[in-house]
Amino acid sequence: MNGIGAPGIILLVILALLLFGPNKLPELGRAVGRTFREFKDGAREIINEPEPARRSETPAPPAPQTLAADLPQDRKLPE
Repeated sequence: MNGIGAPGIILLVILALLLFGPNKLPELGRAVGRTFREFKDGAREIINEPEPARRSETPAPPAPQTLAADLPQDRKLPE
């Protein structure tokens, strides 16, 4: 698979200028940069999370189960 190359990048820049205009492009670039930075920081946090901290979470105890014999049988549903 070949890369985009210089002509492809030039074409993309021209299309972006036509679609968004020269005034909007710096704002879009900043937004994309912030998004990538937040994603990279989040991925770094997940990767660098120590292993014992993840395993220290204990599962919640199971909820007590009620048996049908424990429930009163003389109750009727409202009509």
